[in-house]
Amino acid sequence: MNILIVGAGPTGLTAAVELARRGVIPRVIDKRSGPSELSRAVGIQQRSMDILTPSGVADDIRAEAVRFDGIAFHIGARRIAKFALNYDETSRLYGLPQDRTEHFLARAFARYGGKIEYDTPFEGLTQDDTTLRVRLGGTEAAFDHVIGADGAHSDVRAALGLDFPGFDLPEEWSIADVESPDWRDPETFQGFLLPHGDICIVAPLEQARFRVIASQPDALAALPVPMNVTRIRRSGAFTISVRQVTAYAVGRVYLAGDAAHCHSPAGGRGMNLGIADAADLAGRLIDGDIGGYHAARHAEGAHVLSFSEGLRKAVQSKSPLRRAVMSRVMKLIAAVPPLRRAAVRYFVSG
Repeated sequence: MNILIVGAGPTGLTAAVELARRGVIPRVIDKRSGPSELSRAVGIQQRSMDILTPSGVADDIRAEAVRFDGIAFHIGARRIAKFALNYDETSRLYGLPQDRTEHFLARAFARYGGKIEYDTPFEGLTQDDTTLRVRLGGTEAAFDHVIGADGAHSDVRAALGLDFPGFDLPEEWSIADVESPDWRDPETFQGFLLPHGDICIVAPLEQARFRVIASQPDALAALPVPMNVTRIRRSGAFTISVRQVTAYAVGRVYLAGDAAHCHSPAGGRGMNLGIADAADLAGRLIDGDIGGYHAARHAEGAHVLSFSEGLRKAVQSKSPLRRAVMSRVMKLIAAVPPLRRAAVRYFVSG
């Protein structure tokens, strides 16, 4: 089976590893000049770790990642609730910069005999009932299947002429990847609800390194508690799109990860959803059960988009009454163990 994967991010590399460990080594191309050095996605769910266990990638991640000890919520600087994690397998959540996750996936792919071809852009495709030909890096080649895992601005999706319906949030968000040697609760995922519906999030990346995200122009300035920042590795601004492709499969071409869906970072589902897409698709290609891919993954994508948007709207509510009620509800949930466990399950696993 001759398979091309376009995109060497977490989604594309998961598909590559899952195919390779079953005996099918795909061709993987990426238009970038080399591996990414950006932290991007942070949180890794236990479900993703389960997917990455057979290849050994989960062990590599576990050895380096921060295992969050809890999720804490604040109104301004005042903590209102903390939900402990790690009381069972479903309540584990790990933090690791995306470039390190990609590194471990690429290393596993190489162990199986795979190679990533950088500086190789996807330039279009044609397919009919019998042939599938792809233009890439100035050449043309035939494949049995193509996986588009090339991100939210997917060239593969564009080549298929597929719509990417949805909407963009009006506000500009900001991000900072920083080092702070004495940040409080360094293994806790922390959310700060700010006035006027704004929010700031601090997520551990590794020892003394953190991701700060805010719905304001300056993430560090938005943080309502002091943070001793000794180094800013990266900062920038971004907008949030909430979109899902109309078809995950056209003929023998399939979309996965951000090429098929994008949403807010609320709940930390993006990379995990892409990893799940990739594993499902790789398994179906090996088993010859590809017909159910769109239905299964479109439904899961729609669920995650609904979950993340619902969570974002709740924490960004501008209503003082709703915020007061949310504060009381969080305190109640945190104080009652069965409710606390259910809330953690919902937040961590969706």
